[in-house]
Amino acid sequence: MSVFLAPESWPFLVATIVLVAITVIEGLTLLVGFSAAHWFDHFLPDTGAGMDGAVDNVLGWLHVGRVPILILIVIFLAGFATTGFALNAVAWSIAGSGLPAVISAPLAFLAALPIVRAGGAVAARLIPRDETFAVSLDSLVGRVAAVVSGTARHGFPAQAKVTNEHGQTLYVMVEPDDPQTVFPARESVLLVRRVSGIRFVGIRNPRPDLL
Repeated sequence: MSVFLAPESWPFLVATIVLVAITVIEGLTLLVGFSAAHWFDHFLPDTGAGMDGAVDNVLGWLHVGRVPILILIVIFLAGFATTGFALNAVAWSIAGSGLPAVISAPLAFLAALPIVRAGGAVAARLIPRDETFAVSLDSLVGRVAAVVSGTARHGFPAQAKVTNEHGQTLYVMVEPDDPQTVFPARESVLLVRRVSGIRFVGIRNPRPDLL
């Protein structure tokens, strides 16, 4: 029997299924101009604000609050599943059977924590996150974006790219403010309002010569 489908590997198979589900959900929510990562961050504990010192230290060690919580969850699930399957693969090669889940799951959990810390450190360097991300997104209002794929219609945003004040290129979802207007690919759009998440409302750039 495959180590992936062995009864002893059920916690890691469940983690893999959850990981795939999160990936699919995040992809679908981005299509409608909302990121599940921002929704998850609403439930993020405020580290350092009246919390137990030990808990605060652990959360800080895992980069909670500096990296979107959904990314940390994805890293944990990937590390937990990979470590668990590896433990059972070794056990099968040596003893001909996997480790009981009551043993392998805690071991994989502990092994996944430093993976989360390492992955979180990399993500913290790659993802803009200071006082931060929401403020950075709000600062895009008044900037000009270019539609890169699809056709944006009122209520049906399309992906666009825009440069922030730090010269970084960000990808957002934009739709026209006027129900009668459409933005085809490569259209230059002035962002006039942030709706939610990475979703913005815009108007056709009145001064394309200044882009």
